[in-house]
Amino acid sequence: MAAPTSPAAPTAPDAVTSRVSREARQAVVKALTRSLSTFALTIVAVVVLWFGVLAVFDISPLIAKNPLDVWNYLTTVPAAPANRELIAANLGVTLGHSLIGFVAGLVAAMVGALLFQLSKGVEHALMPAAMLLRSVPLIAMAPVIILIFGRDLATVAVIGGIVVLFPALVTISFGLRSAAGHMNDLVAVYGGGTVSTLRHVAIPSSLPAFFAAVRISVPGAITGALLAEWLAVGGGIGGSIGGFVPQAQFTALWTSVVAVTAVSLVLYNVVQILENVVLARMGMTPQKGL
Repeated sequence: MAAPTSPAAPTAPDAVTSRVSREARQAVVKALTRSLSTFALTIVAVVVLWFGVLAVFDISPLIAKNPLDVWNYLTTVPAAPANRELIAANLGVTLGHSLIGFVAGLVAAMVGALLFQLSKGVEHALMPAAMLLRSVPLIAMAPVIILIFGRDLATVAVIGGIVVLFPALVTISFGLRSAAGHMNDLVAVYGGGTVSTLRHVAIPSSLPAFFAAVRISVPGAITGALLAEWLAVGGGIGGSIGGFVPQAQFTALWTSVVAVTAVSLVLYNVVQILENVVLARMGMTPQKGL
């Protein structure tokens, strides 16, 4: 009868892999807990500040609505189902417009950052134009944009893209330049050129900056969608707010603002959680300060 064999001891590579996986899981759990805690604290702080501002400035209840008014508008009044349907429909339109602006702006920022990395001449030529777009108020540019693109989705893409473009462009460009110098030298030693360095070093090293750009672009895209709806295309939260005021539907107005703000916070935290999951698995840390 053969003697029982004991389980083989894990090899060094297996032990390292197990430790890395365990650390990645711990980082993900920690990031998830931190994001949810921050979200909850933000909600509490906003509600407290909301009540406080209304109390300090003694604004007329006819115009200023508190969180309980918004809650009742959505849940307890006889027209609550219709109210929820109205807010949800407007919010869906705004989120669709936000997605268009988000994609347009982020893609333009990624292409621009890659071109800047490949050619300093392109950067010197295009960066002033990007800064000009950032510095001119969209309200001032809106008539020209509407004249050129009309009052349709192209205008939504342009206005939303302008809001998203500059912060994302600067952040991604910084990330592409953040690679360690010795890594670039290593690629050069093995005969790699600019494109190889970009592919094997700069792009992987820029992942934290890319996720930071996505994080700041999400609320920016929603802001751009609201501006486009208000100034050009109508519909959605931005367009409906303009109709609520003359009709004295102030509770609907406040509820619309609360809904779009809450969704912005949720999407921001979702991106942050995804960022922490991906970067933890790659052994990276999120970019701070953004």
